[in-house]
Amino acid sequence: MRKILAIAAIAGSTAMTGLALVPATAQASTSAATGSVATAESSTASFGNWGRYFSSDRKAYTFGKTWKSHGKVYTKWYGVEKRGGKKGWIWFEFYQNGGWHKFNRSWDGKTVGSWNGRGIKKVYTFTCWGGKFDHCGSKHRIY
Repeated sequence: MRKILAIAAIAGSTAMTGLALVPATAQASTSAATGSVATAESSTASFGNWGRYFSSDRKAYTFGKTWKSHGKVYTKWYGVEKRGGKKGWIWFEFYQNGGWHKFNRSWDGKTVGSWNGRGIKKVYTFTCWGGKFDHCGSKHRIY
């Protein structure tokens, strides 16, 4: 249903602006053929609120907000996990100044964190529980 509405919106906007309809429908059919993974990433690639991104066992999740101001990209994130001997982990991978960088933070219970940087073009995140590389959920683009 969403694909039909998206195609109708594209057709309506191209008719209003006088653009050719053929490239728009070709792009819509290409995105439909690639599957839901591509559409999920493209929908989360915008600024603003993101999350509840769960670990694979759903014992921890993260959510937050990403925005750009005065040339800096800011991310504020919240972590929630089941209390008890193990920790939740959030990973950030970002493209900055021509190279990929990554870092992680751990927490027990609930926490709030933030970070920022200049020259950042893309940011991805994922959540793990029980260890840095244990029970990791899927990766999501947040900027």
